[in-house]
Amino acid sequence: MSPAVTQVLAAGEATQHRPLIISLFAVFVLATLVITVWAGRQTRSAADFYAGGRQFTGFQNGLAVSGDYMSAASFLGIAGAIALFGYDGFLYSIGFLVAWLVALLLVAEPLRNSGRYTMGDVLAYRMRQRPVRTAAGTSTIVVSIFYLLAQMAGAGVLVSLLLGITSDAGKVGIVALVGVLMIVYVTIGGMKGTTWVQMVKAVLLIAGTLLLTFLVLLKFHFNISDLLGKAASNSGKGAAFLEPGLKYGATPTSKIDFISLGIALVLGTAGLPHILIRFYTVPTAKAARKSVNWAIGIIGAFYLMTIALGFGAAALIKPDEIIASNPAGNTAAPLLALHLGGVDSSWGAILLATISAVAFATILAVVAGLTLASSSSFAHDIYANVIKKGNASEKEEMKAARWATVFIGIVSIGLGALARDLNVAGLVALAFAVAASANLPTILYSLFWKRFTTRGALWSIYGGLFTAVFLVLFSPVVSGNPKTSMFKGVDFHWFPLENPGIISIPVGFLLGWLGTLLSKEKADAGKYAELEVRSLTGTGAH
Repeated sequence: MSPAVTQVLAAGEATQHRPLIISLFAVFVLATLVITVWAGRQTRSAADFYAGGRQFTGFQNGLAVSGDYMSAASFLGIAGAIALFGYDGFLYSIGFLVAWLVALLLVAEPLRNSGRYTMGDVLAYRMRQRPVRTAAGTSTIVVSIFYLLAQMAGAGVLVSLLLGITSDAGKVGIVALVGVLMIVYVTIGGMKGTTWVQMVKAVLLIAGTLLLTFLVLLKFHFNISDLLGKAASNSGKGAAFLEPGLKYGATPTSKIDFISLGIALVLGTAGLPHILIRFYTVPTAKAARKSVNWAIGIIGAFYLMTIALGFGAAALIKPDEIIASNPAGNTAAPLLALHLGGVDSSWGAILLATISAVAFATILAVVAGLTLASSSSFAHDIYANVIKKGNASEKEEMKAARWATVFIGIVSIGLGALARDLNVAGLVALAFAVAASANLPTILYSLFWKRFTTRGALWSIYGGLFTAVFLVLFSPVVSGNPKTSMFKGVDFHWFPLENPGIISIPVGFLLGWLGTLLSKEKADAGKYAELEVRSLTGTGAH
């Protein structure tokens, strides 16, 4: 690190800018808490808690969906991946963006028409309620926890950078703080509070990214060729920085890993629980479709700008400096803000604090959405319909959701502390792989295959889920890499790929098909016909 950066960011140093940074940061956090408390006062029924009373317009929900989707992985992880790996890091931007087309074309409208609060509502419509809802609830919670890991890791890195904390104990404390805030957001605000926070955060994130992109391009007189040339030379990799193969391509294994990552990113969005439940917050299927169209426009613009951020960081900051701050490159965007404003100037400190606060608001909003998805699924699918057999009151259901929020928060804090040195974009790609393996096959089969049965649904969900999680446990993400694995100093990995999608996603589809073929149960043709009419027209939708 350069002496000036060390002066601003070193642990424990009471720099002249630290009070300003902390004050700006606190203002952002307090503002989001105020919004949550205000919205929480309007949350009176289960429909308010789970679906925001279905009162949001297509544009409002499009903003909130964007806020849910543009997570710490998008802002911190992609910028870091591009800054360190050039072209190969940029592939994350493409994957995340293309994934939206799958969500729009295949699931957005049918899902809104067919369900009420959760993915389990759609699956249980034409199958045996209890086993299918249990499976859907389990899958939702596991996928959400994988995604939460990325957000927790991003939060730990971000606040450590701002406060100058370098000790492991301090970073774990920050992860715990994020977990507590997340629990407060969901238990008080429900879907209304979470949606408003996501809308505000989406506007702030787009504004912050737009500002950084403008400043980067201004620095290079809006000459993109100069920007890329400086990034290549400053990276120490030369022309290879702008070509495929720096991260994925050195070995046959890394090439397969890239294909696996691409499949997981493109197919994962349509199976993500916290994205799927967003479609229930609008009053009509038309509004659901409109919200996805808005989201595509907003998200598309954002991902184009992450390219400028990543290459801007590569051009203006030495790779050693980025790695010294965080081995996985997660601090590239905040460090870029600092360099653009001036490393030892007040403007640099203000820009760093503002961008970091926006990124932190991003994390809190996404974390709240994820926790809401998993606690809703537990309360609505497992508690109300499996444990209570459909006899739970709305008050009991909401109480169960709040307790589930606390439990999921505690689990996420523990796992997030372990994942603090992993690249957050890579962690989110794992969540995408698990979602695409367990949820997507079952959703598509339920909506579009007349013969699909309960056994097929269970085999698909549990088979895809188990395969994905099992392969991740024995991958380099968990052990084997002394710098970026969850468990350092041990090596029990035998699966060579960092992302299991290339194996676990086909397994999910195959088991759904096989389970249906081997099932003695006959699919209810009448129920399928009802579901088909409902999913296509919205007739009878809640």
